[in-house]
Amino acid sequence: MAKISVISGNTSRGLARRIANKLDATFVPAQIIKFPDGESKITLGKIPKKSIILVVQSTSPPVDTNLLQLLSMISQARKFSSKIYTIIPYMGYARQDREFLGGEIITISVIAKMLESAGAKKIIVVDIHSKIALKHFKVKIENISAIPKLVNYFKKMKIRNPLVVSPDAGGIIRAKEFARQFNSDLISLKKQRNRKTGKVKIQSPKMNLKNRDLILVDDMISSGGSIVKATQFLKKQGAGRIFVACTHAILIDNAEKKIRKAGVKQIISTNTIHGKTAKVDVSDIIANSIK
Repeated sequence: MAKISVISGNTSRGLARRIANKLDATFVPAQIIKFPDGESKITLGKIPKKSIILVVQSTSPPVDTNLLQLLSMISQARKFSSKIYTIIPYMGYARQDREFLGGEIITISVIAKMLESAGAKKIIVVDIHSKIALKHFKVKIENISAIPKLVNYFKKMKIRNPLVVSPDAGGIIRAKEFARQFNSDLISLKKQRNRKTGKVKIQSPKMNLKNRDLILVDDMISSGGSIVKATQFLKKQGAGRIFVACTHAILIDNAEKKIRKAGVKQIISTNTIHGKTAKVDVSDIIANSIK
């Protein structure tokens, strides 16, 4: 196998180091300085020439800053190799995959062109929010599922009479796969979101959830509004303990505190985004995709 180098920005340093270890690769952490005006100065260490280069960086908040740093690292990597894999564990802007309201820019399409122009030859993402977003990329892009890893984690927990819940119809395929692998029942809530205000309403009928532990499955949690509304609704139906399983825990604006206050026992996420809820490591599935 050809020599591999792993370049890492700040957002995914721990995950990148794990990937490098699994691939017996040279680890090259970027040195990043932020100036008072918000500009980033990036310095890379020595990169072996003619190696396969993996550039690892989640575009988590601050999204625009981390995206620009990612593009800069890819551009620099081109000087050393023509074989560049861009690993974006969490892909920001994937929700902006179509024109919902008149005049909206499909930003993921712009980002796809930027990544290609910077020099990305192949892109690897984990549980991208929208499969439609993938269609905006001309370069090869692979979407890896973290569901099996999350399921294995929950199998080690003592869940009583489990029921998997999709917070909305849009996530039903993901929740259905989780339920299949977890060997449990599944329900999906009906949610309505105001496209202008972002406010969420649960429109599902009443149900009996007494003595059942619930696992809310989602790909990402940002402000946590949908999870809070779903949890409040499920608690009114007599649900037992409520857990959340998600790939990307962004958790802005005290989202975790709000979710716990609503009645969620524990949030379990992967290390696509660093944080205290990141209990599930996805470095092996990313490394395997390279192999």
